[in-house]
Amino acid sequence: MKYIGLDLGSRTLGVAISDEMGILARAYDTLRFYDDDYEKAIEYTIDICKKEKVSIVVLGLPKHMNGDEGVRAQISFDFKAEIEKRSDIKVVLMDERLTTVIVDKAMISANVRRKDRHEKKDEMAAVVILQNYLDKKSF
Repeated sequence: MKYIGLDLGSRTLGVAISDEMGILARAYDTLRFYDDDYEKAIEYTIDICKKEKVSIVVLGLPKHMNGDEGVRAQISFDFKAEIEKRSDIKVVLMDERLTTVIVDKAMISANVRRKDRHEKKDEMAAVVILQNYLDKKSF
């Protein structure tokens, strides 16, 4: 079974996809959209799921470091509800705290140029979100 992972921002949607067996995550794409134009991101997500034959989406849930859920978390809940309302796709929320920090440190360690880091950080954060989910489900 294939999965996709999403890192939803206010202007970008980082996307990762798993292999057929649901073991490894890899970068897939970054969708850029106008500020808070989540409609485009929802349609894009549903299209990818149909194209890639994915039935489960792992969406990053942004929480504050103390565990509280703010405005960004509510946007993720709304995004999840909208995808599930419009399709038969199941959306699972996964805590995404520190994923961007992990990605930034890894890319800096690998000597990735600043411009390239900026362009790839969202889909790489999606990889971390999806891989964390895949690792947890296998236990």
